[in-house]
Amino acid sequence: MRTARHLMVVSALMAASFFHASTEAVAAIVDTKHNLSVSGPGPIKSTIEREICIFCHAPHNARRDVPYLWNRPDSTANYTTYQSSTLYATVGQPTGTSKLCLSCHDGTIALGALVSRPAEVPFAGGLRFIPEGPSRLGTDLSDDHPISFVYNDALVALRGELASPSTLVNEVKLDASGEMQCTACHNPHDNPFGKFLVKPNNFADICVTCHVRTEWPIASHATSTKTWNGTLPDPWPRTSFTNVAENACESCHTPHTAGGHARLLNFAIEEDNCLTCHTGNVAQHDIEAELIKSTGHKVQQFVGIHDPAEDFSVGTTNHVECVDCHNPHRANDIPASAPLVPGPLRGVKGVDISGQLVNEATNLYEVCFKCHADNNVTNSVPITRMLPQINTRLEFDVVNPSFHPVAFPGKNPDVPSLIPPLNENSMIYCTDCHNNNEGPGSGIGGSGPAGPHGSNEDFLLERNYSVRDFTQESSTEYALCYKCHDRDSIRGDDSFKEHDKHIRGEDAPCSACHDPHGVSATQGNPTNNSHLINFDINIVTPSSSGQLRFEDLGNFRGRCWLTCHGENHNPEEYP
Repeated sequence: MRTARHLMVVSALMAASFFHASTEAVAAIVDTKHNLSVSGPGPIKSTIEREICIFCHAPHNARRDVPYLWNRPDSTANYTTYQSSTLYATVGQPTGTSKLCLSCHDGTIALGALVSRPAEVPFAGGLRFIPEGPSRLGTDLSDDHPISFVYNDALVALRGELASPSTLVNEVKLDASGEMQCTACHNPHDNPFGKFLVKPNNFADICVTCHVRTEWPIASHATSTKTWNGTLPDPWPRTSFTNVAENACESCHTPHTAGGHARLLNFAIEEDNCLTCHTGNVAQHDIEAELIKSTGHKVQQFVGIHDPAEDFSVGTTNHVECVDCHNPHRANDIPASAPLVPGPLRGVKGVDISGQLVNEATNLYEVCFKCHADNNVTNSVPITRMLPQINTRLEFDVVNPSFHPVAFPGKNPDVPSLIPPLNENSMIYCTDCHNNNEGPGSGIGGSGPAGPHGSNEDFLLERNYSVRDFTQESSTEYALCYKCHDRDSIRGDDSFKEHDKHIRGEDAPCSACHDPHGVSATQGNPTNNSHLINFDINIVTPSSSGQLRFEDLGNFRGRCWLTCHGENHNPEEYP
């Protein structure tokens, strides 16, 4: 049983502890914007009140329903809370210390409305409410980091890429109820790091305390020392940090008043979050200049359609955004060999060769298959083929009679035209053909960025590939083919005795006979569609007997039934 003396000792100790803590808090807060007294250093300050702590705490006549000797009324506002398709926590109305913070920062309660004062305390300039600006959050919190949700092991298991709550015990910590509150990141009594942060946030130190992103430590956005060249717009207007690595998360995100509410992006228009840096102002290359080329991935034509939770296996509304191909938390400069996904495309969803959605693409073609396979963004073929196919996944299947070696090594064991080091067992990327026409692989010594952002060649190709009939053969007209296939070998008839006659004698384009992706086994067969044979029926028509087909007779041998440029093959056999 506690005695009166025991209670007096405990009370004295608690008072001494509170006095010590309060003294430290006052000392820290005096020179910050939270000093709203007449001695405050900021523009928001009282004209008469000299007490510093009174704007939040009162030694007497404070509220009894909340702790901390709280001296402010609660807002009666109904808040719009943060929501997104990738939010796994349950976020309700603000609770705990967050509710206390909002009694000033939502702008609905006068700054001088104090429980312990009979009348509203006046402020300089007749100011009553917190003025418009980044500190006034309003009642719409959908553009602010979520607060007042339970952060526990169940959430970590469900969401992934979050730190265990047991580790949040130092500067960044949960409240007594295990909830994430404003005070996890902000200490209202001390401001040594700016914005009342509990620790400096260069290199995203606060963010990565909770957010443990896969491969973030080796991602380019975490390691790059690139700086801003001074050309507007300023990519980092909210910080004093000078390079990409130091700004880290804040290069794309802001914890309060975000332009793109879900996922707290700086801008509501998705690509603007990338192009602030990727216009040559910070990053080396100007991607924006690529996006306006004649062919390409036109990210600027879509707004608000992409969603990180979208499921390509069931179909989505057609769109393309930067993050459909790039994961900014994992993209890096680590190279890879075909078919494996290279560093810039690490950590992106894909569709595998069987048509199954994969949460992380292993091979580059799986990234392409999200939009160019079963869930196809196109509904027509660029060339009218005898066997038309818009599903690119089917064109590269290993069971096909022929295909370019994107998903598997090719089937033809004898291709004499290949330029070393390429051989019959080599594999290639989609981007070996579809890429920037002024990039490093374009054959012109281009200094532009690699990747299929845009091209001035048809079909988003890296080099010219003419598909027009009666094209006069040259190294330029079929530059794409001659990137891998030796021109002298093709014109020398090493693999087909009349290659030269067709492309130089008759001015027939390569595409008249060959379908460069491949011929699906659902439509073709090894006898009639080996060697990528799939005629362009605008150029090649049936023979006099009404037949239109090729027949493979073995190594370097075959015959055709067709009519082309007035020549009737009924059949024509070689060699």
